Amino acid sequence: MSERELVERFLRSESTLALATTAADGSPRAAALFYLLQEDLRLYWFSSASSEHSRNLERDGAAAVSIFRQTNEWRKIRGVQMRGTAILVKGRAARRAIAGIYTERFHLGRLFEAAITRASLYRFQPDWVRYIDNSRGFGYKFEFSPAVIREDRSGCV
Repeated sequence: MSERELVERFLRSESTLALATTAADGSPRAAALFYLLQEDLRLYWFSSASSEHSRNLERDGAAAVSIFRQTNEWRKIRGVQMRGTAILVKGRAARRAIAGIYTERFHLGRLFEAAITRASLYRFQPDWVRYIDNSRGFGYKFEFSPAVIREDRSGCV
């Protein structure tokens, strides 16, 4: 299995990301959100346009994402970190398609469908990805961008 396939498999197995944005005063902000993984490692989520992270993205689309498996053992720490750009998705067809998949995946039902119609859809496109898996050795990681893949198996962060 390739590094990219390993990252995709991990991202499909999880459901919640921590989104990091920058506030107007330059300070960092983080928000937890359900997400969907689609082609080219793109992540999608719904959120209120009035939420702080949405307002931050409207001003500056630069963002970072962290997705990890919950654990109490350092040897089981595993996750993905990404940097990239998040944008508001305006196309109705794309919005409808993502809303259907999103509602089904998270078993949201009719009540949440009404909330989605009022929410904005965002897409995150990573330009840098890091995969961490301490079960392979403390600090095991590999990184890649669209053109380059690097791996660190030294056992050190």
